[in-house]
Amino acid sequence: MKTVRTDVLERLAEQLHSCLTEGLDVILVHGAGSFGHLKAKKYRLAEGALPEVDFEPLTQHEAVADVRNDMLELNQHVMEALTRRDISAVALPPHQWARGTGPHFEGDLAFFEQAPKGIVMVTFGDVVDCDGDKEFGILSGDDIVKRMAAEIQGIKRLVFAMGGVEGVLASPPREDDATPALLSTLTSNDVFVGEHQQSMDVTGGIGLKVARGFEALEAGVDVWLVSGELGVRVQEACMGLPVVGTQLLES
Repeated sequence: MKTVRTDVLERLAEQLHSCLTEGLDVILVHGAGSFGHLKAKKYRLAEGALPEVDFEPLTQHEAVADVRNDMLELNQHVMEALTRRDISAVALPPHQWARGTGPHFEGDLAFFEQAPKGIVMVTFGDVVDCDGDKEFGILSGDDIVKRMAAEIQGIKRLVFAMGGVEGVLASPPREDDATPALLSTLTSNDVFVGEHQQSMDVTGGIGLKVARGFEALEAGVDVWLVSGELGVRVQEACMGLPVVGTQLLES
């Protein structure tokens, strides 16, 4: 619970700095990891309000407040990593500007589009308010980037920085030494077996990333899924350089 992988975070911040140095503008959307998924799963926050279920030791509404605070704490770690490299960044927590879940959530993206050049706008997956009896739900960062790709002018590339894998694998990783094949390209007609960590992930795992990635591709944005842990692959993908990973392609 609430473990920061400082070494990975610092390397990713350095890669982002290199992208800025090369003249790229970057919008950063980070996930929740151990700061959000575990507690959100325990209190079934993705399902919305469940008044008929007794939760302990917190109520669901207390858990909503807790997860939001945990995500702000994680975001602070991200912002501090950027600040250490003199990167100017502004964080916009979704529970302050978005409502509803899924790819058609409500929320104005103008702040992201109108940011001055060189300013990194930062947001993340979060617990947001919802209409009706649901009251609240989980807005995935994958849904946020799908809308950004479709609606913000000038976005050229969407890069997913993956943990534990180098991209999309032909099958889930196994316990033995045999490494499943990395799919260097993926079309919507291809078949892959996406492992979803049901015990932790509350937003759909790699399958949702691929689905939203193809929607971004339809909007004319290049889409890559690469390791966020190995080398400078995120930087290479952002800059349009040859990179080890999975590129989504039209069928």
